[in-house]
Amino acid sequence: VTALEEKIIVSKLGDNATLSCIYREKELRLKNLRVYWQIADDQEECSVVHALISSQDNESEQCIHFKNRTRLFWDKLESGDFSLLLLNVSQSDEHRYKCVVQEKIEYPKVIHRAEVVLSLAASYSQPILSGPIRNSDSTGEEVTFSCRSGNGYPKPVVYWINKTDNSRLPSSEPNITLHDDGTYSVFSTLKVKATSNMQIECSIENKILQENLSANYTQQKQSDDSSTEGYKNLEKSGRGAQAAGIVSIVILMGLLTVLTCWLWRWRSSRLTSY
Repeated sequence: VTALEEKIIVSKLGDNATLSCIYREKELRLKNLRVYWQIADDQEECSVVHALISSQDNESEQCIHFKNRTRLFWDKLESGDFSLLLLNVSQSDEHRYKCVVQEKIEYPKVIHRAEVVLSLAASYSQPILSGPIRNSDSTGEEVTFSCRSGNGYPKPVVYWINKTDNSRLPSSEPNITLHDDGTYSVFSTLKVKATSNMQIECSIENKILQENLSANYTQQKQSDDSSTEGYKNLEKSGRGAQAAGIVSIVILMGLLTVLTCWLWRWRSSRLTSY
């Protein structure tokens, strides 16, 4: 028996996973080979995942769960590649798998063993961070943030971070929901005292995929004050424009009155002269 190799394979839910089992010691003939893929977990009642005997797939003892879901790479067997293709993986496929290869010339002899751990994962959606609606005078009051994400696997780790000093903020236990398709959604809340410059980050971590998705909330009190001041300036400008318009109308009416009087006097003088 050659040295035992163990690998960890990470696959996403619904994808196809290739469980690796490679032997490179010598050339082989397919008719002399027996290849067994089994579940190495002792608690499983049925352990046969795939079997190749006498150049044919043997399905007589294969577990129902794996029927029509496993493939060997026939064009690679004689070169020592006994990897197994597992189709449409789900949570129930998370196991430690064992590959055993026998060569029968005079008598069956195990020439290779390998173990593969299959871990499944699914990426979480981009977190949605909701912050409080603040008044300019709410500094010091307790405010609540909420963060949600979904369609991920396995259960995530949720972090709340104060970005002003990158410190970790304590939060309540997140609410994690399991869906029918095997994925999870998560909802987390954070209660903190409001400050004039709040910068809060919610982070959703998937450790298997080594993914860390985050959403940020930033609110500065100064921006609220400047917006109010801008509104006041706009209001003043509007009143000034209105006053200027009224003055212009009065001046125009005065000019028309003067012109009318002048024309009337000029016409009167012409008639008298005549």
